[in-house]
Amino acid sequence: MSDPRSAGALPFDARPLVDAVDRPAAREFARRLRAQGRVTGWGSATTIVTIVVVAVMVLAFGGTFVSIFVSILTTVFASGGQGAWIGTLVLIVPLVLFGVVAAAIVVGVIRGTAGQSERWWRLDRFARANAMSYLPHVGQPALPGMIFGIGSSRAASDVVRGDRPRFVEFANYRYTTGSGKNRTTHAWGYVAVKLDVPLPNIVLDARGNNAIFGTNLPATFDADQRLHLEGDFDEHFALYCPEGYERDALYLFTPDIMARFIDHAAALDVEIVDDWLFLYAKRDFSTLDPATWAWLFSVVAALLDKLAQWGRWRDERLAEAAADPVAGTAMAAAGGAVRDAASGALVGGAAVPFAAPAGLLRPPPGVAPQGRRLTRRVSWVSIALMVAIIVWWIVSQTGMLGLFFR
Repeated sequence: MSDPRSAGALPFDARPLVDAVDRPAAREFARRLRAQGRVTGWGSATTIVTIVVVAVMVLAFGGTFVSIFVSILTTVFASGGQGAWIGTLVLIVPLVLFGVVAAAIVVGVIRGTAGQSERWWRLDRFARANAMSYLPHVGQPALPGMIFGIGSSRAASDVVRGDRPRFVEFANYRYTTGSGKNRTTHAWGYVAVKLDVPLPNIVLDARGNNAIFGTNLPATFDADQRLHLEGDFDEHFALYCPEGYERDALYLFTPDIMARFIDHAAALDVEIVDDWLFLYAKRDFSTLDPATWAWLFSVVAALLDKLAQWGRWRDERLAEAAADPVAGTAMAAAGGAVRDAASGALVGGAAVPFAAPAGLLRPPPGVAPQGRRLTRRVSWVSIALMVAIIVWWIVSQTGMLGLFFR
C-alpha cells in the first residue's frame, strides 16, 4: 500500500467499488478464480455433484408427487359433484407452493452466485486501482496475532494486500469454536503491517469497543503487565507489555505516536507481536463500502511514517546475554567465538584474521525470550459463567430446582 503523503503515491481510488458492473467480465473473472482453485463454490467439482444429487432427488420427489396427484385427481373427477372441485384445489395448492419454493431457490442461487462474482470483480479492480493485489480466500493464515491460533476452520477472505512502502494486508477473518449446538463462528476484520524489526509483544486494548464484562479480545493478560502512560492515552487504550519492558514501551510509544493512535485508531484493538503490527475489530474490513476503505487507508497512512523510528529499537537484553559468562560459555561450546567478560579476550571457536571490536556496540535486531509474548490469564468472568452453567445443569437434572419454587 502507498502512503498518500509519499512522493509519487497514487491517490485513493474507490470508484471500482461503486462503478457499474461489467457482468460478463465479472463472470469470466469468477470462472478464472475457480479454474485456478483460488475459490470454492458453484462450479467446483464437489458442488456440481451436490447439485446433481439434489436435482435428482427433487425430480424423483416431484415425479412421485405428480403421479399421486394425477391418480387422486382422476378418482375425484370420476366421483363428480362439488367435491371434485374442492379436491382439485386441495391438490393444486401444494403443487403451486412446491413450484414457487423451487423457483425461489433457483433464483436465489443464481443471484447469490452473480453477487459473489461481482464482489470479487469489484474488490480485485479496487486493489489494482490502488497498487495492491486481491485474493478471495486464504486458509489458515500464517500470522502470529492472537486471533489466528484459536479454534478451527480458520480462514481469511477478501484479502487486499500491498508492499509499498511496506507490506500491508486488509482482510476479513473467521474461525469457529465449540461443537454441535455450542459451535460458534467468530468474525473479525484485521489489518496486518510488516515492521522492520521484531518488537516486544505489546497490546493496546481499545476501551471504546469493550463488551459489558470487559475486553472483546480473545485473550486476557496479567494486570501486572498493564502500563499507564501519560496524558489521556489511558482513556482510550489499556496498554500491556511484558514485565521489564516498560522503558521499551515508553521508547516506542512517544507522545506523537500516542497522538496518532488516539486520533486515528481509537476504535481498534492493536497488537505488536514479532515483526508485525495488527489492527483488529469485530467487523468486516474488506467490504464494498468506500467509507470503510477510506477510514482504514487513513489509519494506516497516519501510522506508517511513524513506524520507521521503531526500526531503530534494539533489545539491550540481547547484548547483556552475549556478555554474560554463562551465555558466553554456551556460545563457545556451540562453536562460536565470544569475548570473555573478565579479560576481554576472545575464547572458543576458530581464530579470525581481524581484530574484533572492544565490545558489542549495538545488539542485533530481535527480542529476548521474556519479551516475545505477554503472559495470559484466565478470565474470571468466563470461569464464573462456566460454574453457573454447570450448577444450573446439575440442579435442573437432579430435580433440586423444584425445591426453590414450591
